[in-house]
Amino acid sequence: MKLAIVILNWNGEKLLSKFLPSLINNSSGANLYLIDNASNDGSVKFVSKNYPSIHIIQNNSNKGYAQGYNEGLKQVQADIFCLLNNDVKVSENWLDDIITLFKQDINTAIIQPKILDFNRQDSFEYAGAAGGFIDKYGYPYCRGRIFDTIEKDELQYEGVSDIFWASGACLFIRKSVFNELNGFDESFFAHHEEIDLCWRAKNSGHTIKYLSSSHVYHLGGGTLNAQNSRKTFLNFRNSLFNITKNANGNLLALVAVRLFLDGIAGLYYLLQLKPSHTFAIIHAHLSYYQHLPQLLSKRKQLIQKPHYFHRRSIIWCYFILRKKFYNSL
Repeated sequence: MKLAIVILNWNGEKLLSKFLPSLINNSSGANLYLIDNASNDGSVKFVSKNYPSIHIIQNNSNKGYAQGYNEGLKQVQADIFCLLNNDVKVSENWLDDIITLFKQDINTAIIQPKILDFNRQDSFEYAGAAGGFIDKYGYPYCRGRIFDTIEKDELQYEGVSDIFWASGACLFIRKSVFNELNGFDESFFAHHEEIDLCWRAKNSGHTIKYLSSSHVYHLGGGTLNAQNSRKTFLNFRNSLFNITKNANGNLLALVAVRLFLDGIAGLYYLLQLKPSHTFAIIHAHLSYYQHLPQLLSKRKQLIQKPHYFHRRSIIWCYFILRKKFYNSL
């Protein structure tokens, strides 16, 4: 089984210099690729000089996460793609059990390892933790992380488990499934595109797994940190993209509830003296309505299945019932 580990990079020379050594030392047998989104910081020169074994694919502009990977992966030959952020430290033998699971279970299309925090290695990391889920209204959450509450790793999420979505920070996917799904939806640009990919995979009958025996350490925020209103815009808008394309049920009712809940979030940011984030949410909804005809067209072409959520409203559970940890839901 041929594995390609593929890093998408944009102006990440400092991150690459910090995190590539662990990848090189712990990934024997895999082919390594760097897809560069037209960096201007010397990233390509640094990698070609210091890591000549890494194959470099150069995009002609910053195409974001979705299109950047779609374009670059056309040049990668493998049975399995590992899509890896440039700010991830991998562990010894992190690939062995992943490959074994793919070989043993032909129905498993996507796998996520345990994702821990690089700076607090006894805790889960925000982007993925121990595998992702989604509520009825399209709000994502994880085992080990609900909103801003992050759990310590006390081996509470061990073994192999079915999950709803795998984090784009470290996502393994069969090439055949990636091609079947036509890759990422490029209208997302960045953020939530991996949830859309996984949702489409689930609706098409594929299985997504979490595997705790493989673990990595993610720094997070390397491109856009949580304080950046651009990230708020993409998260809110792309979440609406997701439910419009993939959620089963009365779409008008779902969007109406989201409009109300997102409005509360905007008010919260305003009270926190973060007006740029409030305006980002407003901008997200305006952009969503502009894209609505195309999204509805995509919805007609896709499968929507019921029972995609385990919890009707993660907001209700978290903020009203005060259930902060996944195991208390």
